[in-house]
Amino acid sequence: MLFKIASIAALASSIAAHMDMTEPCSRFSPYCATRPPLPAGILDYDYSINNPIPYDGSVFKSEIQWTKPVASWTAGQPVTIKFRPGGAAHSGGHCQFAISYDNGKTAAVVHEVMKHCFFNGPSNSNVADVLEYTFDLPADIPASSNAQFIWIWNNAIGNRELYTGIADITIANSGGSKSYTGKSAIYPNHEGYGSIPEFNGNYNTGLSLFENAPNVVVSPGDSAAPPPVPEYSSSAVESKTVAPPAESKTVAPPVGHTPTSQSSAEPTFEVTATGPPAESTVEVTATKHLTDSVYTSSAPTAAPTGSACTHGALQCISGNAGFQECVWGVWSATFACGPGTVCQQTSPDAVVCGWA
Repeated sequence: MLFKIASIAALASSIAAHMDMTEPCSRFSPYCATRPPLPAGILDYDYSINNPIPYDGSVFKSEIQWTKPVASWTAGQPVTIKFRPGGAAHSGGHCQFAISYDNGKTAAVVHEVMKHCFFNGPSNSNVADVLEYTFDLPADIPASSNAQFIWIWNNAIGNRELYTGIADITIANSGGSKSYTGKSAIYPNHEGYGSIPEFNGNYNTGLSLFENAPNVVVSPGDSAAPPPVPEYSSSAVESKTVAPPAESKTVAPPVGHTPTSQSSAEPTFEVTATGPPAESTVEVTATKHLTDSVYTSSAPTAAPTGSACTHGALQCISGNAGFQECVWGVWSATFACGPGTVCQQTSPDAVVCGWA
């Protein structure tokens, strides 16, 4: 199923870079005003720091820490997060800001900017209006000389992608707090997590994923060195791609977009469609590699006791005009099938939007 684009002009904006965090400085970013020396064995800075995160593998560009922290913060005090100007802001989207003490394995959200991150409201622009956010750290964030600050962004328009930044920081807290409980940071559009469709003007898209994320407890513990970033489980089912309609017109994505490991070529976006595709159905199922041609869900996982559904499962809605995804035991808002197609339940956890 191909998605109609709300604003072709916005997608055609030619900006080579995406958004990236410069304060606190993301690991090995070459774009920060100040940055620590490179660790031993690291030969250069990461000049692709603003590229999207590949669908599978680590959710961070680097699992190796800076040689020293890039910021010193105090619990309960304001902090300011800054981003490099000139990046493609993709009409906004959802941003999370989180703290971790184990190199990102567990991260608790301390601030969110939902719907319009990098903008002051709905926008079709590719140029950010907002390049910094200031908020107070929670007063009960524990002190540590070895903490990590994490930024996560899911863009509103364009390819369905994930962007992250991780910075090494210290935190002071004279109150003696030993742990912090907050909503878990999540990584939509990455393997093992749900996917967020293109917003197409609906800025509530994907909010249920964040609203239903479980709480986690983060703590410095007594470990001097952080553990490695976890490897998230991979679904064994391969995705199917569907040929675009024979009479559709396509437009290329913005110049300068770097393909991720999912595909060796850039996907295109449907503008109009006057006939059914060569293949009669669109697969909606658990996938190993994300494509722009299909709705996807991570492989269903066990839901908490008492949950109404299994996380990652899909079901057709009444009338078969669309479907829902189970997010942490709660059914999401409805995703509509494309014009001329209806939802068909192919198994207890998978659906197909096929031509009527």
